[in-house]
Parts: sequence; C-alpha cells; structure tokens
Amino acid sequence: MMDQRWRPTVNEREFIEQALQSDLRVDGRRPFDFRKLKIAFGREDGSAEVELGETRVMGYVTAQLLPPFKDRPNEGTLAIFTEFSPMADPAFEPGRPGEAAIELGRVIDRGLRESRAVDMESLCVVAGKHVWSVRVDLHILDNGGNLIDAANIAALAALCTFRRPECTVGGDDGQQVTVHEPEVRDPLPLTIHHLPIAVTFAYFGDGNIMVIDPTYKEEAVMGGRMTATINSNGDVCSIQKAGGEGVMSSVIMQCLRIASVKAADITSKIKNKVEEYTTAKALQKVKRTPVLVAQNNDTPDVTMESNHEELESETLKTPNDAQDISKDPPSIPNAKRNEDAKPMLTESNLEVESMLNSVTAGESDDAKESESPKSLKDAVKPKHKRKKKHGKSQPAKS
Repeated sequence: MMDQRWRPTVNEREFIEQALQSDLRVDGRRPFDFRKLKIAFGREDGSAEVELGETRVMGYVTAQLLPPFKDRPNEGTLAIFTEFSPMADPAFEPGRPGEAAIELGRVIDRGLRESRAVDMESLCVVAGKHVWSVRVDLHILDNGGNLIDAANIAALAALCTFRRPECTVGGDDGQQVTVHEPEVRDPLPLTIHHLPIAVTFAYFGDGNIMVIDPTYKEEAVMGGRMTATINSNGDVCSIQKAGGEGVMSSVIMQCLRIASVKAADITSKIKNKVEEYTTAKALQKVKRTPVLVAQNNDTPDVTMESNHEELESETLKTPNDAQDISKDPPSIPNAKRNEDAKPMLTESNLEVESMLNSVTAGESDDAKESESPKSLKDAVKPKHKRKKKHGKSQPAKS
C-alpha cells in the first residue's frame, strides 16, 4: 500500500540502509527513539486525538445496550473499527476497508480483548438480556508511518475518558432497564485494569538491524515488521509479525525488553493527560446547589448573632474604660471647653443667658463708677463735712 504513494529509488534505499548501519536515521533519531507524542481530548467524553510525529489518529468511543452473546451472557462486548480516508493517504481508497485497515483493527482488538484490559463483566446490566456494547472508531487523519502504535494510543486514551450512562433495573419482573440522562445521574467510567501498549519494530537487511516507530519512508524500505503489545508491568499481551524476513529468537527477546521500557513511559504519559482532563472536567461541572442557596439566605441571622456577641463583649469592657477615664481625666484647655460648651446651649436657656448678661452689665457699670477718678475737693474735704453737706441738701419736711 505504501509503495503506491512513494517508491524509493535505489540510491534512496541504499542511503537509508547505510545510515541505519551507522545507528543514524533520516529524521535524526536514534534507533530506539519514539517520535514526539501529543495527546489531545475533545469536548465530549470518549474522544481523543493522537499525534505521533507526522501520523495523526482520532479515536471515538460509543456504547449502547444490546443482547449479549449466548456463550457469554454475563459479559459486554468491545469492538474496534478503523476508517482509512483518502485525505490521510492517496493510496487509501474510499468504501470497503482494505487489508491494511483490517490488519490494523485486528492487532489493536487482540491487544485489548485478549489481555482482558477492560472489565467486560462490569458492562452487564441484565444477564442474558442487556449488556453494554462498547465500540471504538479509529479515524486515520494523516499517515506518516507506524499507524498501529498511534491508533493503539488513541484507542486507550479514548477508553480512559469515556463515560457510559448509568442505568437502573426495576419493574414488576425486575428486568425493566431505565437509562438515566447525564443531568440526572453522573455517567460511570469504564473499569480498565491495565493499558496494553503496542510497540512496533522494523527490521532491515538480514534482520540484524531494527528500529522503533518507523516512518513511512522506512516502512517502504524495511524487510519485516513485528508489533509487541506489553503493559507497564512487563506482561506480554500479544505479538504479531506480518510476514517478511525471519527473525532470531534472541532478537525477539531483546525487542520485548526494549518494548517493556517504552510501554511504561507511554503509560505514564497517557495517565497524566487523562488526569489533567478529568480535573478540568470536574472544575467545569462545579455548580451551586439549592442547599447552598438556602444557607446563603440564613447568613443574616448568623451575622446578627455575631454582632450581639460583639456588643456584649464591648459592654463588659465599658466599666473598665469608665474607671480609666475617672482616674486620668484628659486635660482640656479652657478655650476648647468654652467652644464645646457653646453649642450645648438650648433655646430654653437663652433667657437665662440674657439675664445673666444684664446682671453682669449692671455690675460692670457700678464698677466703672467706683473706679472713676475723684475730684481734688472731694479728696481734701473731711468726711464729716461731706456728710453734713449731704444732709443739708435734704431739709426735713415740716
């Protein structure tokens, strides 16, 4: 399929093989280095887009209630479907899936189902009648090589973020299923025991040269390919070798050891991205409930009680303050006292104030007369003469 899009010339083939013999690759990577991995999630649960170098794959997960298989009445189902669009590669033809699409779906399906990564028994609602059927759709957006690894990561990321609706069983016979909306009850995540990671190796020459994560140019030159699906614990979930040149057992064991290290690294990246997505979703769903609103309406009563307590504490403190004032009265100037006293006069005291002013005015006139200077004659005359003269001026009446 890849030869239809890009067929390397003899010189290009020799250049790639000679570079690999020197532990160099066309894009500058080492033989056992992955390309840059990016994982992004959509707005809805169960959608993920993976970008591995120039390869882009989108995964989308859905579920519906269906009757189970007769040989497994207590287990749900998991199906993988792939779609190769001509937009991703001119060699892809629309319509029925080709051999490459079928092989891709089978490799990923074998790694997930045979390893029992997803708990199928948890998908059972009513034994023998209703189980959840999970479907994973993988859309190839851009083919830059190594579609198996990119599609496997996209499927795992979409399954980790998928939430199925919660349902209850009731009715007279106890087998009537009610599916609740997400607004009524929160959807439930899938039970995933481990993450099987697919690691693809490409062999060149006589099988002695191998690299990880081949590009589309290296896939056009390689002599064989092997995909090992391993989880972070080092358990081998599946191995698939699609024809090509033979490989020695010692080389296969070396590939499995390398794949276990790469699987642990990719698993940690997937879990970190999923955790970031779930925390962001949880923050978006935070809303105020009616209980919180009722508490807000009762808050004024609580604040009033606190104010009463503060007033009581202040009243308990006032006697001490009064004692302090009586012991050490503040020194206030006389001018300030008069200024403070003037505004305190009321209309009823205006008359009293006018009377006091008149009395003080009379006293001041007498004082002025007494203080006026005496004449020289008054000062020289004796006192008894002044009295007689005063008496003569007032003759007695007959």
